[in-house]
Amino acid sequence: MRRYGKHTDEDDVRVRPNRKGNRPRTSIRPKHEDAAEGFVLTVDRGRLTVLVEERTIIAMKARELGRKGVVVGDRVAVVGDLSGDKDTLARIVRVEERSSVLRRTADDDDPFERVVVANADQLAIVTALADPEPRPRLIDRCLVAAFDAGLSPLLVLTKSDLAPAAPMLETYEPLGVPYVVTNREELTDGGAADRVRERLADQVTVFVGHSGVGKTTLVNALVPERKRATGRVNAVTGRGRHTTTSALALPLPDGDGWVIDTPGVRSFGLHHVDPARVIHAFPDLEPGTEGCPRACSHDEPDCALDQWVADGHADPARLYSLRRLLATRERREGD
Repeated sequence: MRRYGKHTDEDDVRVRPNRKGNRPRTSIRPKHEDAAEGFVLTVDRGRLTVLVEERTIIAMKARELGRKGVVVGDRVAVVGDLSGDKDTLARIVRVEERSSVLRRTADDDDPFERVVVANADQLAIVTALADPEPRPRLIDRCLVAAFDAGLSPLLVLTKSDLAPAAPMLETYEPLGVPYVVTNREELTDGGAADRVRERLADQVTVFVGHSGVGKTTLVNALVPERKRATGRVNAVTGRGRHTTTSALALPLPDGDGWVIDTPGVRSFGLHHVDPARVIHAFPDLEPGTEGCPRACSHDEPDCALDQWVADGHADPARLYSLRRLLATRERREGD
């Protein structure tokens, strides 16, 4: 065994070779202070399309990010080849803090959250008035998810040439949700698209709806230079065929905001939502909860909201709407 004296230097120390030939692990991570800022447009099998200084590049997630997911709408820091040339690949080394996160689960019993999109300002809930028939329970669930994520909801009713919009609007009037009514003819001549575009100005809006409601048709009308495939509704099942397979962020003309088209959903689980947060979307009712018993579900005999409404502080229809939304976790979307 070799013994070292008092005056050893690095050349005197024997270092065991690294058999794997790679660098030793370290807890120190590079800061990448010179990384460029990017905006994630779409994600496809581990490859991400990112907008960097008006160029679209292809990037992959750096190993140092570990299991941290990167989704459409994320603001990221990118290094490597940022030219956007064919067969080049950059690295995403940092995901900036998110201002909002829209999540869903497969169903109400599924504990695994799926992030739909990050940093959105508004959730456009697209539903057809006919062909396929509207599903109010799914709309309610999307509203709960929007309120939970801090997004402003927008109700977009399509195919008004097949059925009147009044019954649906009457149902959601107490919630005060803004809405736009469209039909295919108006989308073709541009009138309906202009009305929807006014609601999207200067915002990042994510479009959600089940298959066949005309969501992608609407997005194509809003961003005509980026046509996405559309499908038909099955005459037997009444369901649409999935034509959008991945979320995609598209800029509105003249840089007046962003729309994010998402694949059609058949369920919108709310396992991740704390029902206590839903009341924040009802500022006229929230003060009335001060007299509620602890852990009140707001739908029980001792709930103080009944007296709050009886005293004239809020419209009874608003309390009914709140309780309907809170009950969505206990129901199936098709109920």
